[in-house]
Amino acid sequence: MDISDTTLEQISLLRLDKNRPLLLCDVDEVVVHFLKGLEGWLDRNDLWLDPASFALNGNIRHKHDNRPLEEEKVGPAIMSFFEELTHSLEVIEGAVPALHALSRHADVVMLSNLPSQFRSERVENLASHGLNFPLVTNSGPKGPAISAIAADHTAPVAFIDDHTGYLKSASEHMPSVNLVHFMQDERFGRHVIHEPYIHHRTDNWPDAHRHIETVFTGIEASG
Repeated sequence: MDISDTTLEQISLLRLDKNRPLLLCDVDEVVVHFLKGLEGWLDRNDLWLDPASFALNGNIRHKHDNRPLEEEKVGPAIMSFFEELTHSLEVIEGAVPALHALSRHADVVMLSNLPSQFRSERVENLASHGLNFPLVTNSGPKGPAISAIAADHTAPVAFIDDHTGYLKSASEHMPSVNLVHFMQDERFGRHVIHEPYIHHRTDNWPDAHRHIETVFTGIEASG
């Protein structure tokens, strides 16, 4: 499996009960407002984000003439954003109570494709919102990491992410995982079709909570 040594080391430190349900949870645009933070950062740097498609390349534009930011500058811009703001991103409404409720009878692991050098800032940010779950930073497709984390699980496993590519990777590497597509920003969600391998699509945490609760217990969450 194609997993970095850094990710493998973090996975090796997890202490999970294979008989306990497991939720693998993305962070950016699922638990914290990546786009809201990014748009504020872009605005302060004379740039803006055009929601013309579900992509950053070609959609980050200069304010003064609307030209797309040069492709070779997009990566460094995102790295600068993470360096400056990972520690202070706002939480998405409903994420905290839903994750706390689920954690009463399931293990929760945050799985984020954040550059690993910003891991401590992400841990700090999540903790500031009362989310002290273990964090694994990954790179590339998430399926291999999910398979490595949950390979021995006998209890139900769910994975929630905003990116269909990562959900597809999970379906290929561990078909038994229940896949939840979370798109809370309709400006970008409207561009993404419902893929057949996805079990549930939602734009809010109360609905996601009800679905995941049913997957784990067979009983729909109240509220």
